[in-house]
Amino acid sequence: MTEHEHNDAPLLPAEPEYVPGGSRRRKRKRLPGCLAVLVALALVVGGVWLAGSKVTDFLSDKFASAPDYDGPGRGKIVFEVASGDSAAAICRGLKDDDVVASVDSCISAAQANGDSAGIQVGFYELKKEMASADAIDVLVDPANLQTSSVTVPEGLNVDQVVEVLAKGTEFGASRFRNVLDQPAKLGLPDYAEGNPEGYLFPSTYAFGPKDKPADMLSAMVDRWEQAAEDADLEGAAEELGYTPHELMTIASLVEAEGRGDDMPKVARVVYNRLELEPNPTAGFLQIDATVNYALDKSPIARLTLDEIDSVADSPYNTYKQKGLPPGPIEAPGDAAIAAAAAPAEGPWFFYVTVNLETGETKFTDSYDEFLGFRSELDEYCDTQSDRC
Repeated sequence: MTEHEHNDAPLLPAEPEYVPGGSRRRKRKRLPGCLAVLVALALVVGGVWLAGSKVTDFLSDKFASAPDYDGPGRGKIVFEVASGDSAAAICRGLKDDDVVASVDSCISAAQANGDSAGIQVGFYELKKEMASADAIDVLVDPANLQTSSVTVPEGLNVDQVVEVLAKGTEFGASRFRNVLDQPAKLGLPDYAEGNPEGYLFPSTYAFGPKDKPADMLSAMVDRWEQAAEDADLEGAAEELGYTPHELMTIASLVEAEGRGDDMPKVARVVYNRLELEPNPTAGFLQIDATVNYALDKSPIARLTLDEIDSVADSPYNTYKQKGLPPGPIEAPGDAAIAAAAAPAEGPWFFYVTVNLETGETKFTDSYDEFLGFRSELDEYCDTQSDRC
């Protein structure tokens, strides 16, 4: 045994293990099986914790810690929710107007409010520097919509419509008349020839706080256009042999003279008087409402012979002038426009409203029977003079 044989370990490292393919690798010390599994598990759990904490931190920074005003706010601002606005669009608008401190805090408040999906289009009064939750609370309540509700009844002429609008809004009558003097702003049909009489549609309107007289009057013309389309005014006019403007004139007469289910029959009387021979009043409509329009009186006021003669030359005096007056005498509603476009079938030349309280109206093609109806009306007026 040599001197080297007394050492416990070799002097040179062991020959590396041969690996097929010509490469060599060193032998590695391996961890016991259980310990390896524990180490791997610790690494996985640690990674998940690290990733989760980063996501939590991100969301916390993004939403939970998004800037928000304490409220209750200051001043006053009118904010509009437009058609098609999403929650994000609403919140961006609120941030731009300095109602809320950040878009993120606003979106979080909207998500937390179950009614936010039902926010209605319109104008709302808010404050600057509101807490996001408070601003959303205002928007979800329809009672907070800022509108001026104005009801324009059927049968008013332009001057009367202006009075109603002036009373129901913050604008004086002169502001509306200034717009009416510039009819190009209204969107009237060409056949109206710039005259809004009859084309300011009677309805209930909800005007926003930013609406001006031009907006309001244009909205009324837009609503008339809808009614005309529903009644196929232009198609009916062509079929009946009249212009759309003439049908609107007839509709205004029907509005003034008829009620409810009687309107198509009143329209037929107008057409029959204009078209059919023989009859005692061929070509003369003899409608009191047109003469009252010339006299600037209420359409239901009974006329005297002196009053009829006083406006004999007026084109609206249908006792003295044949045919239709030059245009509508008041604003007809849906039913009257529909009646003018689709008159009832019948032989009637005459009608008399024999009871002005109930609106009972009788129709006939007999002149003698008509005179009997007039006597019936006279008897009514003798007992109800305040209504005649």
